[in-house]
Amino acid sequence: MAVTDQGKLVALKALGRFSYEADAESVSNASIFDLASLTKVIATTAMTMILYEHGLVDLEMPVVGIVPEFAANDPRREAVTIQMLLAHSSGLPAYEKLFLRARNREEVLSAALTTPLAADPGTQAKYSDIGFIVLGVALGRIADESLDAFCQREIFGPLGMSHTCFNPPASWRASIPPTAEDRTFRNRIIQGEVQDENASVLGGVAGHAGVFATAQDVVTFAHVMLSGGAPILRPETISLFTRRQSNPSGTSRALGWDTPSTPSQSGKHFSSRSFGHLGYTGTSLWIDPERQLSVTLLTNRTWPDCSNKAIKEVRPKFHDAVIEALEKSR
Repeated sequence: MAVTDQGKLVALKALGRFSYEADAESVSNASIFDLASLTKVIATTAMTMILYEHGLVDLEMPVVGIVPEFAANDPRREAVTIQMLLAHSSGLPAYEKLFLRARNREEVLSAALTTPLAADPGTQAKYSDIGFIVLGVALGRIADESLDAFCQREIFGPLGMSHTCFNPPASWRASIPPTAEDRTFRNRIIQGEVQDENASVLGGVAGHAGVFATAQDVVTFAHVMLSGGAPILRPETISLFTRRQSNPSGTSRALGWDTPSTPSQSGKHFSSRSFGHLGYTGTSLWIDPERQLSVTLLTNRTWPDCSNKAIKEVRPKFHDAVIEALEKSR
C-alpha cells in the first residue's frame, strides 16, 4: 500500500506473504504486482491523453475510421467513437472468453474487433474489457507503435517508473507474487506473466491488462496526476479525462477513469471530484484532488483462484481507515 497526502508520500507499507504457505516469500515494498485493469488508466488512458495533446486523437473520431474491420457488418458500429470506448458506452459487452476460441494474438484481436454489440452505442454505460482491447488497437495504429513501446518511452521512462512494464523480464519473477494456479487453460502457476487469459494470448500486451508495477511506481503516477501532469501531461487534459461524463444518464465513468458511486469501493470519504480504478487481481488506485490524496492498494487476491471475493469488503474499509487516520493526525 502507498499513500500520498498534500504532495508527500506518507505511507509505503508491505504486509503478508506471496501465498498461504508458512514459508512463502514475504511481500516487500519492492514486490511487483500484476496491475490487471489499472493498465486501463496507467497505460491505455494515459497514452490516449498524450496522443490527444499531440493532436493525433479526436475524442469524437469514429473507431471505424482508424480500425475499418471494427465495422463488422453492423451499421450501428459506425457511431462508436474513441470517447465511447473510454467511457464504456460503446455498446460492447463487458467480457468475452476470446481465449477459448482464438489461438494467437491475431485471432484474439479479430474476435475482439468483431464482437457483437450488446447495446446501441451511447445508450448505456457498461464496463468493457473488449472496448479497451479495441481502444488499444486503435491507439497502436494512430501512434504507429505498440502500446508497450509507447508507454515505456512516453510514460514509464519519463516518470522514473523503473519497475513498471508489460511482460516483466524473468529476472523480476522472484519479486512478483503469483496470481493464479491455472488448472483449466494454461495448466501452470501464473507468476510473472499476466493473469488475464485474453491478455495472455495477446502476448501480454493489451489495452485492458498486462502492466506490472510496484506500489511506489503507481504512487509516482498518482502524484503526477495530482500535481498537474508534468512532465507528461497538461492540467487541462487531466481535468477533461477525469471529469464524470454526463451521458449516458447515471454513469459513474469519466474517460478511462471511474468516479465514486454509492456505494463505492473507494469508501465513503473520497470527494465527488475523485477518480480511480480497480483491477481484477486485487489492485486499486484512488485519487482525490480536493484532499490532495492518493491511495494505492496492490494485492494478489486471485491466488490461488478467483473464488475469494473478500477484496470487495476490504477495499472500502481500507480507504475509510486511511482517510480517518489522516484526519486524526491533522
